[in-house]
Amino acid sequence: MQRSAGCAELMASVVGTFTIDPRARRAAAKRRTRGEGATAWAFVSPSVLIIIGLSVVPVLWSLLLSFQSNDLVSPSSWVGLANYKALAADPAFASAVEHTLLYTVLYVPLSVVGGLAIALMLDRQIRFISLYRTLVFVPFVVSAAAQGVLFSFVLDPEFGAANSVLHKLGLPAQGFFSDPGQALYLLVAISLWSGTGFCVIVYLAGLQGVPNELVEAARIDGAGRSGVLRHVVLPTLTPVTIFLVLFQTINALQVFDLVFVTTKGGPLGSTTVIVYFIWEKAFKTFTAGYSAAAAYALAVALLVIGLALQIYRRRVAR
Repeated sequence: MQRSAGCAELMASVVGTFTIDPRARRAAAKRRTRGEGATAWAFVSPSVLIIIGLSVVPVLWSLLLSFQSNDLVSPSSWVGLANYKALAADPAFASAVEHTLLYTVLYVPLSVVGGLAIALMLDRQIRFISLYRTLVFVPFVVSAAAQGVLFSFVLDPEFGAANSVLHKLGLPAQGFFSDPGQALYLLVAISLWSGTGFCVIVYLAGLQGVPNELVEAARIDGAGRSGVLRHVVLPTLTPVTIFLVLFQTINALQVFDLVFVTTKGGPLGSTTVIVYFIWEKAFKTFTAGYSAAAAYALAVALLVIGLALQIYRRRVAR
């Protein structure tokens, strides 16, 4: 009995020695968490500083610049809302907005609807299907600058291959990029050639998520191919469609490089879009404050469009 009591006391003393107070345990956990957090910040802080330096600071600086009169050389002066008031009364800016909206209205629906149609055709197991999908997507990875150079040669009014083909067919030669009535529509066509492939790939990925049981149930209920498409496939692809509309709209409103390489806003300003207008005011006429105001007008428009599509997406989801 004495030996058992002694062993019990010894075990109790050992357990007491190795038992950690809950407060001490929490304190140790907090110290460990702080150490891990400090290590993590040490690794990511260079990237955070670069992001702040290259994005946040320029955004804030351009916002202040939009309320100033600045030519990038002499000291700036505060003008308040004068740049925005002048922007609202500027016919050149109104023309750029009109051209941008026309480009967007043509490009976005055609690219999304065309992408869906091609994706439906490619959503099947046939021979060389992987090759067909790759060929559709290849134009998307070609840079807009390369596209502009390519089509500038092809559509050259004097030496281009397009007019040579038209001449052999007995058709009159066209002005293409030198014709104010054709230039903007040609830019839309070039953008469709390259941008539709992205919609095709996204829709193909979305089609893989259409439940087969819903398709089978619709067919059992007597729905034909168009009925399955209308009542099963399209509703399932609604989130994908909203994403593509938003993505393509943002790209369309920010089109610049293709215009810069091909037409430079001409002829007669028929292809001057908003971003080219911003660049022209900043680096040709050196009215940086006025250019910053135009840039923020575009940013507000993009924000409104994005919020509207997000609200619509949530309503559809509900």
